[in-house]
Amino acid sequence: MAGDTRKQQLLELFTSITNKKAIVEPMRKVHGTLRDRDAVEREIALIMREILDQGYFKTKLAPRQLARLVVAYYDGKNDTEIARALGDEKLSKTVARARVRLKLFRELDFKMPFDQSMMAELLDSGKTMKEISEELNVSPSTLREYRHVIEQQRDTTLDPYLERIRDVMEDRDLSEQMTRGVTDDGLSEAIDIAEAIDMGEF
Repeated sequence: MAGDTRKQQLLELFTSITNKKAIVEPMRKVHGTLRDRDAVEREIALIMREILDQGYFKTKLAPRQLARLVVAYYDGKNDTEIARALGDEKLSKTVARARVRLKLFRELDFKMPFDQSMMAELLDSGKTMKEISEELNVSPSTLREYRHVIEQQRDTTLDPYLERIRDVMEDRDLSEQMTRGVTDDGLSEAIDIAEAIDMGEF
């Protein structure tokens, strides 16, 4: 009889642990609100609207699209994949320029077929972009992209806003890690109980 009672208690515990709400809800109290992707995008979109309203940033992308770009970048998506997520693969160049303006650099951005200091000297020399591109043996459009990367790397105008965006993303990552940790621990415990019941240990 005592064994049946113990088994019933374990079954109830198993049900409780495998109930997702039972696992996640305590974390809401610990960490505040566990924000989903949509909430994170909304928060970043508000910061983007501030940037655009201040005139610091010219782009055809809307604040919500820029927010989606940021989240997708942190998720490891390339520019074409981000453009596709925004609904138009042809936006990949627009995405790339916006990404660089937001200092969301990729290693590829700095892989230039010439020394950066040489490009800087030539840009300061008063020569035209066409002349410089011929001297460096790259197309004028490619040269403009490289110049854009260097200029944005040095520009600190958006830094306070970008710091706020990083905080939002870091908070999202922390929320996901905490939830995943609790969920994993809970499911692991539930599996142990289920196996114990199946083996007739209780």
